[in-house]
Amino acid sequence: MTEQYGGFAYIYDRLMEDVDYGAWANYVEELMTNDNRKPKKILELACGTGNITIPLANKGYRLTGVDISEDMLMVAKNKAIDSNQNVLFIQQDMVELEFDEKFDCVLAMCDGINYITEEIDLDKVFHNVYEVLEKDGLFIFDISSYYKLKHILGDNTFGENLEDLCYLWENYFNEDERIIEMNLTFFIQEGSLYRKEEEYHIQRAYEIDEIMNLLNRNFKEIRVLDGFSLDAPKNNSERVFFIAKKSE
Repeated sequence: MTEQYGGFAYIYDRLMEDVDYGAWANYVEELMTNDNRKPKKILELACGTGNITIPLANKGYRLTGVDISEDMLMVAKNKAIDSNQNVLFIQQDMVELEFDEKFDCVLAMCDGINYITEEIDLDKVFHNVYEVLEKDGLFIFDISSYYKLKHILGDNTFGENLEDLCYLWENYFNEDERIIEMNLTFFIQEGSLYRKEEEYHIQRAYEIDEIMNLLNRNFKEIRVLDGFSLDAPKNNSERVFFIAKKSE
């Protein structure tokens, strides 16, 4: 898995400022603490700039954040300092995840799994997570659904003109490969001039059955939910959550 974030890390939060990460963290907490569970140590994979990490740390959980992007982690570390939270951030590829300690819960939020585009690598991720979980620990992650990547993002172009930033987001969906390619062009205001930045991202559109087949190689108790609810996913669900329990 290659790093797909560079200078983009420093404008990522501007683009995502309408997302209610507090509500997202509340939903994750609801999933973690179901059946009177009381997780303490949480590992977040693909933690990005810490938008889920910090709200959970503010709730009193002990967080460790992992991301492949050094730039994203620098932003996350600054947020932890500003929030007076002692969060350990580590640069690591989740495909090659290595930890000596074990965790009560492992998270992968905000499309982190979609960025794993090869099935063999996703199988490694699921195995790695199983190995770092305590007995009865939970693995909670989400994906942007096949429906969303094909029919909503698909072969569409988006753009927005913000106060000091504008962007163009062009997508191409490859049906055969089930890959969406995203070309993003940013113009960032610097005084009276604009600086141009370009980003290229790829994500895999996974069907729920594909994910389940891989999870079942390690995990035996698995729930699948429509995003931000406790209901089963629908055909037009845009985000799907998985909760897998480590049973031995």
